Amino acid sequence: MTPRSLLALAAVAVGAASAVLADDTALDQKVRRFLEKNRGEWRDMNVPWEDGRILYDLVVKNRHTRALEIGTSTGHSSIWIAWGLSKTGGKLTTIEVDPGRHAEALRNFEEAGVAHLVDARLADAHELVKRLPGPFDFVFSDADKEWYLQYFKDLEPKLAVGACFAAHNVRHRWGGGAGAFLDYVEKLPNFRTTVETGGAGLSVSCKLSR
Repeated sequence: MTPRSLLALAAVAVGAASAVLADDTALDQKVRRFLEKNRGEWRDMNVPWEDGRILYDLVVKNRHTRALEIGTSTGHSSIWIAWGLSKTGGKLTTIEVDPGRHAEALRNFEEAGVAHLVDARLADAHELVKRLPGPFDFVFSDADKEWYLQYFKDLEPKLAVGACFAAHNVRHRWGGGAGAFLDYVEKLPNFRTTVETGGAGLSVSCKLSR
């Protein structure tokens, strides 16, 4: 290959890298504007801003790429997770049972600029979670608390080593469901569980070994 050809290839590579960086910056700006604009508007059991930020940080820090969310609501947490996945090259599958919330979430994903990173399913998670093939390396559970433990049991075999299973609204072990779930995962020798005390309480259980 001639020196001129090498220079031409280098120029193409630099141009491609610059385009990727520009795209990343544009996405960051779009997501940030959307989240800031709607910061005080989230209802329908969405996570607070602080917990959304924790989810983003978990995905980016641990380089998760295969994410599952149980309980989309209208998409606040999904957008934080998807934004994190935009940094790791990953994608999110999220499940919502309510058609109205599902439709609103789809609109929010488009407006935030993360729709291409989200596979949004309108389904009953009780049934769909069992059928999803996995593997997953990040799960966020924010649906019916009495089913948290069953979701975990259905998904644990599909979690890769290094995967994290996060569960929302556990700060005070609200209801029997959240408490039973925490009692179970905290005793597993191959998981390390911590509880973030900010927001509504977020437990994070990371798989250390098979």
